[in-house]
Amino acid sequence: MQLKQILIASSAILLGISATSSHAQAYPAKTIRMIVPIAAGGGTDTMARLISQKLAEQMNVTVFVDNRPGGGTVIGTEYFSKTPPDGYTLMTVAPEFSIQPSLRKVPYDPIKDFSFITQLTSGQYFLTTHPTVPVKTAKQFIALVKERPGQVTFASSGNGSANHLAGVLFQHMTGTKMIHVPYKGAGPAGIALLGGEIDFMFSNVASAIPYVRSGKLRAIASTGEKRSGVTPDVPTIAESAVPGFVVTGFFIMMAPAGTPRDIITRVNGEAVKALQSTAFKERLSALGLDAIGNSPEAATKFIQAEITKWAPVVKAAGMKTD
Repeated sequence: MQLKQILIASSAILLGISATSSHAQAYPAKTIRMIVPIAAGGGTDTMARLISQKLAEQMNVTVFVDNRPGGGTVIGTEYFSKTPPDGYTLMTVAPEFSIQPSLRKVPYDPIKDFSFITQLTSGQYFLTTHPTVPVKTAKQFIALVKERPGQVTFASSGNGSANHLAGVLFQHMTGTKMIHVPYKGAGPAGIALLGGEIDFMFSNVASAIPYVRSGKLRAIASTGEKRSGVTPDVPTIAESAVPGFVVTGFFIMMAPAGTPRDIITRVNGEAVKALQSTAFKERLSALGLDAIGNSPEAATKFIQAEITKWAPVVKAAGMKTD
């Protein structure tokens, strides 16, 4: 009897191992959806489409982007947090994800409700103006804003977005006052800037660089600690006008909490493989982005640090959602 029980237990263990193995091999067996919690056309949307295309090629499966904008990314993120943790719904986010918890009570736990797969890239923003704005340097821009208090307008991808935060921090550090005009995503905000409806915007390098190169927008400074490699002739705000002003960006890919570890490992491996390829690195570099591709553990620690970092900045700047 004892031997029979041992044999039954052993068979169960082997069956369990076999089931786990086949589960890992079977994924992905159907279309994968990539949630983007902003409107189409912005930097996050661009990054999501680039990595989705690479995952589709490498995993031989369809990966499509599903834009769900609104609420400064909160609407799409809440929706994503409630999707099945089966690996068939992923999401790509930017700094807004780490800023929102400091601005409002979000309907999800920014750490416990998600499984972070990898940090895709790091980057920065341009202080971009419409060509009709009569300035070419950050110092000239600050002088203009001081001459026209409460008149100069700046667009953002939504209340509590990274470029909104950059604008508030810029005012705080320069003693200026401007009018914030939020949009439902960087795409619509960029269109407003291109049309001359708005004076300036802290634009993601990835989405702004084509228009800067064509002369439709003017990049007068960047927000990084050092100049962007894609535009070495554009000085940083810190070096040219406001010492200490630094706002950097990132893109992170994630899954709902509870997603099986083997699926997280598989998607992480495919993403890292894509990010390490020379051609893809060069494509990202042309957009002003540096490929990262770290482990799920490193990505989790990074996002925890970002949430912690922004909390006192938001408080000191007196930022509130409208």
